[in-house]
Amino acid sequence: MNYWLVKSEPFKYSWDDLVAEGEGTWDGVRNYAARNNLRAMEVGDEAFFYHSREGLEIVGIVTVSVADIPDPTDDTGKWSAVKVKPKRKFDHPVTLKAIKAEPKLADCELVRLSRLSVARISAEEWEVICAMAEG
Repeated sequence: MNYWLVKSEPFKYSWDDLVAEGEGTWDGVRNYAARNNLRAMEVGDEAFFYHSREGLEIVGIVTVSVADIPDPTDDTGKWSAVKVKPKRKFDHPVTLKAIKAEPKLADCELVRLSRLSVARISAEEWEVICAMAEG
């Protein structure tokens, strides 16, 4: 299993929006590195759901339910998407400030490549962030 982080501005698409839908399409990504990460995702992979711009925090975990599909918002055929389902909402969201303060996460793509909207998360980083979410 691979681990990821996906970012969304909550005023455009929030955790609650995904929960209400039951399954959402992660589309609209227009960055090649993020697209490559989307293409590398497999069914069953898990990702942190991160609220960007407002909140700046990981609020839960999603599971990839459908991998590597054409982005329905793209007429060129260059971009990819995946479908995700909510798995678990965190009782204690993990803030970007807390992530940056944790030395074990210094190499995390969320910290190093802050503008990347779909990022890889190592198994070790996953464990540290999940522990942080426990409070």
